[in-house]
Order: sequence, then structure tokens, then C-alpha cells
Amino acid sequence: MARQREAYAAFYEGDFGLSELTARLAAASAPPDRARALALAADVAALCEGEGAVELGVDAGCLLQSPLPDDVIRTAWLAATRHRFDPAGHDLTMREWLGLLTERWPARARKGNGPRFLSRPSVDEESLRATVVREMGITVLPDRTAAAALANVAEQADADLGLRLFLRAVKAYSVPVGKDAYDRLMRLDEQLGYPGPVVYDGLNVLWPPLDTGRRDARGDFGFSGLTAWFAGGWYHDATPEEAVRQAAAADHDGQTPGTQAAFLLEDTLRLLDSPLSSKALTDLWLTATGRGYAIDRLGIDGRDWLRGIADVCRERLREVAPEYIPAPPAPVTEPVDDVLRELHEAGLPHPATAALEQVVSQVDPDLGFRLFLRILKAYLVSVPESRYLRYHELGEYFGYHELVVDDGTLRSVPDLA
Repeated sequence: MARQREAYAAFYEGDFGLSELTARLAAASAPPDRARALALAADVAALCEGEGAVELGVDAGCLLQSPLPDDVIRTAWLAATRHRFDPAGHDLTMREWLGLLTERWPARARKGNGPRFLSRPSVDEESLRATVVREMGITVLPDRTAAAALANVAEQADADLGLRLFLRAVKAYSVPVGKDAYDRLMRLDEQLGYPGPVVYDGLNVLWPPLDTGRRDARGDFGFSGLTAWFAGGWYHDATPEEAVRQAAAADHDGQTPGTQAAFLLEDTLRLLDSPLSSKALTDLWLTATGRGYAIDRLGIDGRDWLRGIADVCRERLREVAPEYIPAPPAPVTEPVDDVLRELHEAGLPHPATAALEQVVSQVDPDLGFRLFLRILKAYLVSVPESRYLRYHELGEYFGYHELVVDDGTLRSVPDLA
């Protein structure tokens, strides 16, 4: 049957359909009986205010209407469920089991329409099938029969469902996944409109060693990234210390665990070891956050606040990357003059300007430039287009993702004639 593509991430926070059901069956404390398996299926159907029934019905229908033999479907199913629920053990063929599901949750269209439907993924089905099957050949399951069955599901039933069941099998048996394969799977995740956890939750990724020289963050990072958490007006439910802890743990998709903590720790240590006074560090924090968290009013010394940030980072790194050692400060080299020029031309009337100049010229022009960008965003400074383009050129020099320079909050205006 033809699957109507949906932007799944608009509906679900994690997995859905038959693949989510296999995950719940695999996680059961004891092998479920038929009644318990159907109760778990009802829970999956109830996801997203009942919209979960759509994917459950469509997934089951894709298998029922495929030409696949019953034993092939059963082999793929058992791999994804870790053999926790075998319909044959309950006097059911695989198709009879799927038939029970479709009787309760038949394939149907969505109940409603609206903004969730404005960006359905456009997928070339033949290309998708080829890509999914190719990935199944790279990340090899130990059971070759199960691997072949899952490939058959992708080729002859539905590539989307085949991919999700394959991911479930890979997770169930903790099959190691290389970083390159992980990146490709995440591109499929994005192409199909999945919530990110469909791929990465529970995946045994062979992460490369933690390396802050690798700039693979899709957005700001380090100390400048932390100031964004506190910008504008600090109304988070968490305490400030909890917010720092969350920021230190907020590794981006595709980053080795601990990367954000390492970036933040290295930036913070550079500032702590710098000649900047406690007042200068306080001014820097207040300006970059737009006084969102006014440590001066709370009597918190800037250097003490940074020491606390460093402690949180060390705690996170002890947990996920105990072998990591912060990189020593790099010598301050080019493009110091280029960054200072942009800072001076912006004419920021803030007390942190002098401190920012010190960061650029004496600590790290990379960190100084990121903090400069953060201040422009915090105070909604309009930037002439020619300067805006130069900022992107500097960002490319430092190896940033384009969202580090402009995440949608940097205001660009036409140059004056």
C-alpha cells in the first residue's frame, strides 16, 4: 500500500507505529501474552491524542498487503522485538497477528488538517528503498537471516517501516554503529521528518574521541552559547546552576558525548586564566546575556560565577568522557585585527566593550567574536548588509556552522547609499 508521507516530528516526540510497539514489547519485564501485547498496541495507538493509530494501521497494512511470506515478516518482527513476543507462541501466524491490529486500528487518513500538514516530506520511494537497504548492509546485524528479512521489508513492503524496524533490531542487540553511518541515518531521519530520537535514542554509536577542534555544532557553543540560555530575561523553571548543567549536557546531534561541556570548559578556563578583572568578567556576562541573569544584583562575583560553571563542566565530563583533558590555550594569532575592526565599527555603547577587546586581543579571537555576535543579538543591534556578510566570512574562517553567526536573531539591514 502507498504510504502518505507525514512530518512525523510534528506529531511525535519519539518512535511510533509498529516500530514503537516492537520497542515496548522488547522492553517488557516478562514476555507479554496476547492480551498484554494488544494493550501495549493500544498505548501506541493512543499517542498524540489518538493519531498514533494512523501509523500503527498503516504500518500493519504495509506488511499485510506486501508479497512477503509470513516467515519473512515473522523473522523481521522477532529481530525488532528481541524475540519477546512471538505470535507463533500464541497460536497466531504473523499475518493473523497483524490482522488483529488492523481490525482495531485500520489504516486511515488523519482526522484533521492544519499547520502540521504544511510541510510533508517529499521522498523518492525508489531512491529511499535503495538507501535504506544500503545502510542495512553497512551496519550488519549478527543474525544474517534477520538482516535479509528486514531488507525484504524495506524493498517489498515499505522502506520507512523497514528502516524503523531495522533501527529497533540494531538497538535491541546493541550493534555498534560507526559515526559515518550515524550521520547518514540522521540525514534519513531529517529527510523523512522523524523526531530525532527515532534514530539516536538507544543507539550504540562508536563516537570518535572528544575533540573541540572539530566544529560540528549546528549553532552557538561554549561560553557564548551558554549566555544565550540566560539572554533576554531569565524565566526558566530551573535554577541558574541547573541551567548551566543542562547547557553543558546539550550535545548537538552527531557530537561525541561531552562536546558541549568541553567547549564550555575550555572557553571558561581561558577567561579565568586571562588578565581580565572580576568586574570585566561580570560586565562581559551581563552584556552578552542582556542582563538576563544579573549576577551583580545578586552579589555574585564574575570570577566566582565562572568557577562554578567550570565545576559543572568537569562534573559532566567525569561522567561521559573521563579521559578528556582540556586543550591548552592556543597562541593568539590572526584574525585579531579583523575581529577588532568589526568590534570597533559596530560602536557598541556597552561597558563590556573594553573587556571584549581584551578577549579578542589577549585571550582568544574566536571566543571574542562569538561573544561579540551574542551581544549584537542580545541588544537587537541592526547590522548593515556589508558587515553582515563579513561576519559570515569570519565565521567560515573559524569553521562555524552558519547558524553560529545568525540563528535568525541577527538583524541585517541594507547599507546606506
